[in-house]
Amino acid sequence: MSVIEETEPGAEAPRRAGRREWLGLGVLSLAVMMITFDMFVLLLALPGLSAEMRPSTTEQLWILDVYGFMVGGFLITMGTLGDRIGRRRLLMIGAACFAVASVFSAFSSTPETLIAARALLGVAGATLAPSTLALLSTMFPDPRQMGAAVGIWAGGFTLGAILGPLVGGLLLARFWWGSVFLLGVPVMALLLALAPFLVPEFRNPEAGRLDLISVLQSLLGMLALIYTLKETARYGWQPAPVAVGVAGLVLGALFVRRQLRLPDPLLDLRLFRGRSFSVMLGGLLLYGLVGASSMLYLTQYLQSVAGMTPMRAAVCLLPGMVAATVGATVSPTLARWIRPAYLIGFGVLGVAAVFAWFTQVDTTSGVAVLVVGFVIIGLCEGPLLSLGTNLVVAGAPPEKAGSSSSMAQVANEAGAALGIAVMGSVGAAVYAGRMAADAPDGLPAGAAATVQENIANAVSVASALPEPLGGTLLAVSREAFTSGMNVFAAVAAGVLVMAAIFILTLLRHVPRTT
Repeated sequence: MSVIEETEPGAEAPRRAGRREWLGLGVLSLAVMMITFDMFVLLLALPGLSAEMRPSTTEQLWILDVYGFMVGGFLITMGTLGDRIGRRRLLMIGAACFAVASVFSAFSSTPETLIAARALLGVAGATLAPSTLALLSTMFPDPRQMGAAVGIWAGGFTLGAILGPLVGGLLLARFWWGSVFLLGVPVMALLLALAPFLVPEFRNPEAGRLDLISVLQSLLGMLALIYTLKETARYGWQPAPVAVGVAGLVLGALFVRRQLRLPDPLLDLRLFRGRSFSVMLGGLLLYGLVGASSMLYLTQYLQSVAGMTPMRAAVCLLPGMVAATVGATVSPTLARWIRPAYLIGFGVLGVAAVFAWFTQVDTTSGVAVLVVGFVIIGLCEGPLLSLGTNLVVAGAPPEKAGSSSSMAQVANEAGAALGIAVMGSVGAAVYAGRMAADAPDGLPAGAAATVQENIANAVSVASALPEPLGGTLLAVSREAFTSGMNVFAAVAAGVLVMAAIFILTLLRHVPRTT
């Protein structure tokens, strides 16, 4: 296996990339596009698969969050593994596994098999972001070209978020819910065909060994904490989940202790000494708690409360996705005149204001309120997602740029998984409580428990009931869902205000860009 050096020995200026590298960047962008694409199409497919499989609330949340959680849990591990076996080789292994898991997901017939398929998709997806970002540093040694390449690479995530609702809506209007997962197969097949010709291999022969104990400690610790948060938010403080959470904290402490002692740690904790690195990593994590879970509520409101088809719901989401692209694109230019702390901090406050507005949404508000609010969110989140990620990378020494990039992705993915688990459970608890108290009498045997699980189940049950019972159940379930959404919005606004204060206070020293 050949090894490509980061810079050419004796060269006075970095080598500039040519046509092959830019075409290779397009291939790598396909890979990261599928990470967000796969998450957003699932949100649109949720009502259909819920009606067919009838998952419980816990199973539904696991179907949603296990993908992002596995991606976040394995990001650092996969980045380290790529240095040892070759980054392109790892990327191609992950792409092949992603295609197989996509087929497995599409034809799953039970909640358990779909959860397993989504978990495998997450592990495969974890190979994509660190491998592609690390390969860019090899392909684009010139700093200016590297900046442009990273911008295009990051745009792949936004492109996936835009195409996910649009293409997913088109497919769901004509085919069954599993069809949205099959789109990953041709994309990964294209990557497997082109990567050997357009993407160079890179392997670090001096990289330390992969510490499997650290991998297990970090993964099991995070899984334990997620489980505890999910179960506590849903059922309150119970002995078993609390015990699992304590075990997760112990594993986390052991992980930190081991990293401080290892000569080649899985995670170099010295990176956290940099203020910009640690502050923005915390900011990305806190925003991740809100961002992904807000999409869950928006898509369910549009389909189950407003009664829209998946395609119409996707169209309603598109303006916000475009606004997010604009916000992320113009933020680096604005940072030449405005300090990043102010751009990011006041942007986050703008998002918090929208969520405060969403606390007043009810079943009669109409979709325009959500569409406009989502556009404002997209514009305001741009500085955090673009400048914040850059600050994480710049906050680490140059030789640790790969690790810091992986940590930025970890914060995003772990925050998203944790947000769907915790914030989703907050709304689910409010919904279940309202349905238990207000569900109409006369429901068939077993239906009362079914409709308390989630609004998709309630809509499905209501459609099979005679009037006026079906209409009453539908109205009650929609009121219960919007109540849960209002509580979520209030909690989200509070979290974002804290994040904004955190950023405005601790990053004032960061100068404008030049």
